[in-house]
Amino acid sequence: MRLAALMLMIATTLSAQSASRPELLIRIDDIGMNHSVNMALQQLADTKMPLSASVLFACPWYQEAVDILRKNPQISVGVHLALNSEWKWYRWGPVLGKEAVPSLVDTVGYFFSSSDEFLAHRYELGEVERELSAQVERALRSGLKIDYVDYHMGTAAGTPELLAVAERVAAKYQLGMSPYFGEVEHSMFDVPIAQKQSAFRAYVDTLKPGPLHLAVIHVAQSTPEIRALVDMNNATQNTANGEPLMAQHRQAELDMLLQFARGPQSKKVSLVNYAAVIARLGRASMKRPASP
Repeated sequence: MRLAALMLMIATTLSAQSASRPELLIRIDDIGMNHSVNMALQQLADTKMPLSASVLFACPWYQEAVDILRKNPQISVGVHLALNSEWKWYRWGPVLGKEAVPSLVDTVGYFFSSSDEFLAHRYELGEVERELSAQVERALRSGLKIDYVDYHMGTAAGTPELLAVAERVAAKYQLGMSPYFGEVEHSMFDVPIAQKQSAFRAYVDTLKPGPLHLAVIHVAQSTPEIRALVDMNNATQNTANGEPLMAQHRQAELDMLLQFARGPQSKKVSLVNYAAVIARLGRASMKRPASP
């Protein structure tokens, strides 16, 4: 009886401590983009942190990501709905092929390189819906449990009409949407490389209990494969002379998370993933954010 009472007291104390900590959801974007990104995912998976991974199922390396994720159920999986292909020389196109959705592609059959370029083109909403549905269906056929969707480069949320399409796709497959659960979103994307570690520590220190905090992170191992990629959209990812910095940015964010996982700061928050959030709150609680 004394042992049972002691165990109950410990469990109650731990539950109270967990409830008093800020709740943090870490979402890793662009998984499956290439091997360098997938190897960073593997390193994070080895920490056993509960994470959420948004996978580009339109990209050729998604199958390697599926193999990693299949072995790591602590990672909640989402479909990173893609209507863009933003790298110089490295491009991808629609799952359905250029002939099936001709209004979504350029003259060589690839997605447009920027959101502005896509939005300026005469895309057809019906083709958008068929392509995004095909990306979700490819994800489901992979055998992974798919929990949510979000949007690569924000393009699938670029207009109210596009966002309504993404919402219909999520509803059709009974998936959650990020950030539709009241998340307070924070990105490390534009933080200077040398400041990412300290900036993330400062961010975690500012978190308060109450809202669900969402940190959007982009990771990769800085290999020759990814150091060759030039971002054609964001000036912070290149030097003034146009030399790519993206690999250094993503390696820094990987190092930042690995340090977080090993250090005392991870004990300051309650880490959750989208599978847990959806199980607790339900899809019926979802609400379109004021500024998606």
